[in-house]
Amino acid sequence: MRNRLLRARWLLSAIVVAAAIGPLAASAAAQAGPPDGARRQEGPRNPEGLPGIAPAEIQRMLDGYELMQAQQMLQLEDEQFPKFLPRLRALQDARRRAQMQRIRLIRELRRMTQSRSTLDEARIKDSLKTLDDLDARSAVEIRQAREALDQVLDLYQQARFRLFEAMMEQRKVELVMRARQANRQNRPQNPSIP
Repeated sequence: MRNRLLRARWLLSAIVVAAAIGPLAASAAAQAGPPDGARRQEGPRNPEGLPGIAPAEIQRMLDGYELMQAQQMLQLEDEQFPKFLPRLRALQDARRRAQMQRIRLIRELRRMTQSRSTLDEARIKDSLKTLDDLDARSAVEIRQAREALDQVLDLYQQARFRLFEAMMEQRKVELVMRARQANRQNRPQNPSIP
């Protein structure tokens, strides 16, 4: 049993590393160009003309990274890991669903309020109520997912998990800031724009 868990962890680590390194290798290959006579399939491209990474792929990489970091920070026992994994995924999914639904509703509100002269007060009130209801439902769903996760953790690990969540949010913000800064630095400068 222990060997199977160790192999599963090793396989998971290998997948996460491959997911993280794969786009880098694809980017390097794209810069080098296709081999003579070869025809490459092209996916989405960024402003520099290099293949882009789909948001879903970035999310999978972040989820894998989060899992590996949680495993280390919480010092999970071999028996805990198989129970912890699906519960962490359920928590991640609950948060992601809530975020995506909230973004959709906010976009809808933005569209409805672009012009004061064409306001439909009834629709805006309905949208605001829908947004409030979503926030309430999402809070319950996320709390339930966290409580289910807590059931497989001891008190020390529960406290460490709360610290871990805050640390991961901070790292995500830092990654976004670095990516924006890199985009600004890599953007071609237009001499006609002051």
